[in-house]
Amino acid sequence: MPNRGPLSGITVIDLSRILAGPYCTMLMAEMGARVIKVEPPKGGDDAREYGPFIGGRSTYFASINRGKESIALDLKADKDKAIFEKLLEIGDVIVENFRPGTMEKLGYGWETLHARYPKLIYACASGFGHTGPNSKDPAYDMVVQGMGGMMSITGYPGQPPARVGMSIGDIGSGLYTAIAVNAAIVHRLKTGESTKIDVAMFDCQLALLENAVVRYTVEGEIPGPLGARHPTITPFQAFKTADGNIIIAAGNDSLFVKMCDALGVPEMAQRPEYKTNALRLKQQAQLQETIEAILSKKTTTEWIAIVGKAGVPCGPINNIAQAMQHPQVEARNMLVDVPDGSGGTLKVVGNPLKMSAFADPTTREVAPDLDANRAAILKELGL
Repeated sequence: MPNRGPLSGITVIDLSRILAGPYCTMLMAEMGARVIKVEPPKGGDDAREYGPFIGGRSTYFASINRGKESIALDLKADKDKAIFEKLLEIGDVIVENFRPGTMEKLGYGWETLHARYPKLIYACASGFGHTGPNSKDPAYDMVVQGMGGMMSITGYPGQPPARVGMSIGDIGSGLYTAIAVNAAIVHRLKTGESTKIDVAMFDCQLALLENAVVRYTVEGEIPGPLGARHPTITPFQAFKTADGNIIIAAGNDSLFVKMCDALGVPEMAQRPEYKTNALRLKQQAQLQETIEAILSKKTTTEWIAIVGKAGVPCGPINNIAQAMQHPQVEARNMLVDVPDGSGGTLKVVGNPLKMSAFADPTTREVAPDLDANRAAILKELGL
């Protein structure tokens, strides 16, 4: 296999399914690792049943499992367990996102595997981790979004609870698991020691809350939803214009001065109540009303040209189609082609990890059909 990324030569045995674990292993595949997906014989990964579909194949599954290999194994059957154990002999990393205790019941918990395969890194992503009172509880993305506080700061004041518009619970834990696996590989290179990685979706939600946590621990404030504005910086939000909205992010005092100049009200920057961010924050509602009165005189496009030219970070609120059509997408190779398995091509999100030492091709390998690589893998294993 060509040296196509920093993880070339690393083999990942992937027992994970749906999103958190598969997202982690997809990132590893993007960085050059070989990912062998071990799926249950009846139906495989649950995500194979999630739409939208092309030619009967799940594009949801295809987008997260591109470039992987698939073998179907029943880990309760002796014959398949023997194949699985041969796979573990060639593996560098095993990734799973079962409920804690499942791997132990199958005879493949960390203690057992570490004794038999001392170089194998073991990574598990679960709802609440392998310790604590909720360890054995089931969890999906939206459950941990709610429990971890994420939903309490999402949306607008006084409105019903809102889910973050993508699966931040799963994606967050997938990202943290991938980071930890890479760190474990470096640790093994330095010391020869493998390790168990225990990532909880709930923990990851807390870790992603950034300043909401310190606002509570330091000031005793319980943050709530603020809509489209920053909790501690002003003006840093979406504003109404003549035909829509514009985001203006004047993140420091000098940017506030530049914004005032661009809006044609340089004197506003000199008002005592607006001299610092702390003072502006206290006057947020008043400041928003003043700014929107000015912005109502021109369109979003016109204001982006004016404010952007002044060097103040700003932009529109694009829908998904507009975001995908932005010239940065093509320039950064952030839509790549994957065969859809039916003779056509599926466009999926590219790799945001750009590295000067490695190419970033415009295509990716197809996501495997269930058990598609069985014959080749068994031959490689001498079976």
